Amino acid sequence: MEDDELAQIRARRMAELRAQSGGAPSSGMGGLPPGMSGGKKDEEEQAKKSQMEEMRRTMLIQILDGEARERLSRIAIVKADKARAVEDLLIRMAQGGQVRAKITEKQLIELLEQVNQQTKNETKIVYNRRKYDDSDDDDYGL
Repeated sequence: MEDDELAQIRARRMAELRAQSGGAPSSGMGGLPPGMSGGKKDEEEQAKKSQMEEMRRTMLIQILDGEARERLSRIAIVKADKARAVEDLLIRMAQGGQVRAKITEKQLIELLEQVNQQTKNETKIVYNRRKYDDSDDDDYGL
């Protein structure tokens, strides 16, 4: 009986860990271990995601020359969302037939500037200064 309880505890803990890491929780499985049922869906989803990422990498290798690819990978380390936006733009351009030759580093910099202007967030700082005739200053401890 202890083995059954231990298996249920492990299954619950695995479901919690999957939910925290972004995986699909298996709470609808009645506390079954991950290998019994529902595991195939997770494996299929992971395989599909990895296949899509591999296709993206392959397309980017075909679109970008070596220096541009290197610059984009360095940008991805610092600002992953910006690099992802540029990658998406490049893939759309290639699928639309706008890319005739490999993108050079100079062309990539121009695209980065375009994306930067589109996603530019301006920060405003507003100073609220006290007026000279503020009523708090009139009391002087009376």
